[in-house]
Amino acid sequence: MLSAVIITYNEARNIGRCLDSLSGVADEIVVVDSFSTDDTEQICRAHGARFVQHPFHGHIEQKNYALAQARYDWVLSLDADEALSDPLRASILTVKAQVARLDGYEMNRLTNYCGQWIYHSGWYPDRKLRLFDRRQGYWGGVNPHDKVLMAPRAQTGRLAGDLLHYSYYSEAEHWERSKKYARIAAAAMLQKGRRAGRWRLLVSPALKFTRNYLLRLGFLDGRAGFRICYIAAVETYWKYRELIRLRAGA
Repeated sequence: MLSAVIITYNEARNIGRCLDSLSGVADEIVVVDSFSTDDTEQICRAHGARFVQHPFHGHIEQKNYALAQARYDWVLSLDADEALSDPLRASILTVKAQVARLDGYEMNRLTNYCGQWIYHSGWYPDRKLRLFDRRQGYWGGVNPHDKVLMAPRAQTGRLAGDLLHYSYYSEAEHWERSKKYARIAAAAMLQKGRRAGRWRLLVSPALKFTRNYLLRLGFLDGRAGFRICYIAAVETYWKYRELIRLRAGA
């Protein structure tokens, strides 16, 4: 048996697609919502999902809370702006039918940016471990860049098929979310005792752009690739600038 768990906040434009892709795959769908003000709840309930509201204290904290709400130990954890491709659905169903399974499974995530699928720029293959036995794994990392951490002896594999990620509908939305993520990341770094010299304001963004645009072939994604790599570099600048500001005020 498999529980699909999703966290939401004002995801009316995305959540229906996500839930549709889970039909016939998940034995239950649990949505943990941080008090949406749009039609998220109505859409979830119309799809038969169990809808739970819980205050948001961070991506990692909310996703671990969602894990705890699942009825079954095997969980498929998705974001509201993600959906299973048909090949990935088939892979998950194959795992469900197996008696002897590994403890967790990675999958490639393919991102749609303003209507274009991105195959480079550091965005693909964006491997994510999303199908796992929650007795062997939990959410960790540094907000907002959460990741599943598996037990030391856990065995993991990789599934065929892409997890489809519908990220940004406009460049303006990308800029706005980058500002938000930079603030969250800086606060998390401060909490962990991280420091940053002013040299990082120049060096780290330049390295970020060079890695994604040249080494990871972002130029092959055309104009969208340049925008993605440039905004990522600026977000890195914002992150370290905010960390320096926070430490100065500490």
